[in-house]
Amino acid sequence: MRKLLLLSLCCLLAAGAARAQAPRLAWGDQGNGTYINPILNGDWSDPDVIRVGDKYYMVASDFHFIGMQILESDDLVNWRIVTQVYDRFDLPGWSENRHYAGGSWAPALRWHDGRFWIYFCTPDEGLFMTQAERPEGPWSPLHCVKAVAKWEDPCPFWDEDGQAYLGRSRHGAGPIIVHRMSPDGRALLDEGVTVYTGPVAEGTKWLKRDGWYYLSIPEGGVEGGWQTVLRSRSIYGPYEKRVVLEQGSTDINGPHQGAIVDTPDGRWWFLHFQRLGALGRVVHLQPMQWSDDGWPVVGVDLDRNGIGEPVRVWTKPFPDSKPGLPQTDDDFATAVLGPQWQWNHDPADGAWSLTERPGALTLHALRAGSFLQARNTLTQRVLGYESEVTAELDVRTLTDGGRAGLACLGRGNCLLGVRRIDGRNSLYLTDAQGNESPLAALRGGKVWLRLQLDIPAQAYRFSYSLDGKTFTPCGAPFFVDYGFWKGVRWGLYHYNTTADGGSVAIPAVRYTILR
Repeated sequence: MRKLLLLSLCCLLAAGAARAQAPRLAWGDQGNGTYINPILNGDWSDPDVIRVGDKYYMVASDFHFIGMQILESDDLVNWRIVTQVYDRFDLPGWSENRHYAGGSWAPALRWHDGRFWIYFCTPDEGLFMTQAERPEGPWSPLHCVKAVAKWEDPCPFWDEDGQAYLGRSRHGAGPIIVHRMSPDGRALLDEGVTVYTGPVAEGTKWLKRDGWYYLSIPEGGVEGGWQTVLRSRSIYGPYEKRVVLEQGSTDINGPHQGAIVDTPDGRWWFLHFQRLGALGRVVHLQPMQWSDDGWPVVGVDLDRNGIGEPVRVWTKPFPDSKPGLPQTDDDFATAVLGPQWQWNHDPADGAWSLTERPGALTLHALRAGSFLQARNTLTQRVLGYESEVTAELDVRTLTDGGRAGLACLGRGNCLLGVRRIDGRNSLYLTDAQGNESPLAALRGGKVWLRLQLDIPAQAYRFSYSLDGKTFTPCGAPFFVDYGFWKGVRWGLYHYNTTADGGSVAIPAVRYTILR
C-alpha cells in the first residue's frame, strides 16, 4: 500500500508538470506517460471490458440508440470505435413504442471458445445474446435467450468443466441470481438461485481465480454507490463480501459498475463509471492489485479506512502508447456510415443514403408530429468539458413542412434548423418544451449550423453562418441535462410535419473537443 501511495504522489507531480506544459486535454492521455481520469469523458455507461491477446475491448449501455458500439484499445486509456453489434432491434412492439430509455442495458462482454459473446437485457423484451469470431463482426443476429421483462445486468460464465452459468439482477437492482445455462449459451436451464441480497446490488461480473468464484457488483445506486466484491468456493455460495472502492475523500462520486481486467504481463486494472452531470456516466481507470488474502485492492486507500478510493491521475499501463480519441468528424466519403453514429430509433433504411449524393449524407424526411417522434435522426456522444460541433447543410431540396438541422438531445431537446413554409426556407430555434421561434429568412441553398457546449458552466449556444466562416449567435444560452439514462448528445435530423418527402444533404460535420 505504501508503494501505491508513493506512486500516486509521483503521478500527481508528473501531472502538475504536464499541466504547466499545456496538455492537450484536461482528461485522458496527457502525452507524458500519465493519464487524468476520466479516460473516456463521455457517456459510455455500465462499461464492461475484456482482454483478448494484447488488445482490450469495451461495450457499454446504449439504451434506445442504435446500435451497440464495440471499442478497442491497445493500452486501456485510448479507445477507438471498431463497429456496432446490431443496426436495428426489430423487436415486437419496439418500433411502435419507440420507448426512450429502453433498449440495451448494461451488457456483458466475454471471450469463450474462440468467440466474443455479448449478453444484455432490455426492460420489456427480454434477455439477448449475440456472438462473433472477430470484434469487428459479423455479429450473429440477436438471439432471445429468454423473453422476460424487468431483468437487468446479465453476465455469462463458463466453468472449467464446461458448465455454463448466468448471473443477473432484477429491475431496480437486486438480488443477485445465478442460473445454469446451456453450454452453447442459448438457453437457461433453471429458474435461478438467489446468492446475494444487498443495497441496490446489480451489474454482476464473473471472475474465477485460484479456485475462488468472484462476483464483482456495484451497490448503492448510480450517484452515491460503491464497488463490492463477493467470493466463494462454490458458485452458489455462501459468499463473503468486501467493499473494494468508494468515493471516500475524493470528489469522484459513485465510483462503481465496471470491469476487472489484466495485462499480458500480469498487472491488474479496474474500469468503472462516474455520473458527471450532463455528460452522463464517464469512464475511469483505476490501478488494482491482489491482497495477500486474495481480495482485489482497487485505487488507493487515501483516508486509510481499508477501502480503496479512485485516483485522479496515474501512470498509464503502457507509458509509451500514443494518445487517441474515439472517432467524431465525418466527411461522408465512403458508402458505409461510421460507427460513431447512432440512430435514435431503428433506422428507416430507404430514407437515408451515402451514395445518392457522393460525398454527403442525404436524409429524406419522414412524417412526424415532433422531433421526439422523428426516426431519421443521427446522434453522437458529447465528449469533454467544452466542445463544439459544426454541420454544413444543403437545404435546397426541402419540401413544405420539412425541418432539418442540428439538435442537442437529453432531458428535453433543443434545435437549430431550417424549415420550409409556403416554399420558403427560414432558420428557426426550438426550445426544450418544443416551442419553435423564427430567426431569419434563408435565401441561399447552404447554411452552416454550430452548437457550442460548456458542460461545467451549463451553458450551450447555437450559431449559424452563410459562408462557413463568420458565425452569428442566435437565441439565448441554454442547458440540456442528462436524460433517459444518457448523457447529453448532439445530432443531425430531418423530418416533415405534414407528409413524407423532401431531403437534406450534409457534406461535412466537424466536432472539436476544446477541454
